Amino acid sequence: MFNVEAYKGTREENYTLVIKQLAALMEGESNRIANLSNASALLNLFLDRINWVGFYLLEDKELVLGPFQGLPACVRIPLGRGVCGTSAKLAETIRVEDVNLFPGHIACDASSQSEIVVPLMKNGQLIGVLDIDSPEKNRFDELDQQKLEEFVDVLIKFL
Repeated sequence: MFNVEAYKGTREENYTLVIKQLAALMEGESNRIANLSNASALLNLFLDRINWVGFYLLEDKELVLGPFQGLPACVRIPLGRGVCGTSAKLAETIRVEDVNLFPGHIACDASSQSEIVVPLMKNGQLIGVLDIDSPEKNRFDELDQQKLEEFVDVLIKFL
């Protein structure tokens, strides 16, 4: 079921498949850490040309590192700081073509060149963000944003 070989369609078809896989993986499980761990592992398997994927969770007005796949990362990010903190503060997805040009970018991994951050909103309240980094500039486009927001919409039902 969770095999890179399954992603043989168009990018849109592949995203649809991974979102279905997420729902199947989460079905019947209510543990937040388990679900976030599996979601990050699934995205790491699915997405190519990335070097980090994971979650930061809101705790006492700052983001704290949650389940992820990749190199060790920054543990705490203040709201409004860096791409993750800015996305969290604005409660909106942020796509950055070149992280070196983003004011206040926090470089946890020097090889990261582009980034997308999707806020996790439940009942109108921020609970965290999904953060994905790539070693390539301009890695993420409108389709990535749309489908990752759909992925988060499904995930949030299980958190």
